[in-house]
Amino acid sequence: MDEIDKIKKKMMDDIMNEASKGNGWPTGPVEVNDGNFGDFVSKYPITVVDCWAPWCGPCKMIAPIIEELSHEMKGKIAFGKLNTDENQGIARDFNIYAIPTLLVFREGHIIDQIVGAFPKEALKQKLNTFI
Repeated sequence: MDEIDKIKKKMMDDIMNEASKGNGWPTGPVEVNDGNFGDFVSKYPITVVDCWAPWCGPCKMIAPIIEELSHEMKGKIAFGKLNTDENQGIARDFNIYAIPTLLVFREGHIIDQIVGAFPKEALKQKLNTFI
């Protein structure tokens, strides 16, 4: 094996190792909007979209929980954040009348809505049922 082949093998091994660690997945919640919503929920096997608004107290309470879960569940669930004040069409399409609401998708299809603020462990336990 010459030097170039060794370098190619090393690079391929590195790529495979990174892929097995969940790389290619977002490193935190993705800002989702009318323009990228469909692509985002279809890109990963399971996605959770946090529907929130800047004036919503409970939304502010769960924001750090969503951030933590996005790191802890990387490679299993991709998380997005949708400002419902700025993206009212999506909120209307999914009948979101209370926030925070988490929309759960499997391969681009809605499978659940979780309404309200929950403690981290309770939310994590619920989300684990979709994996």
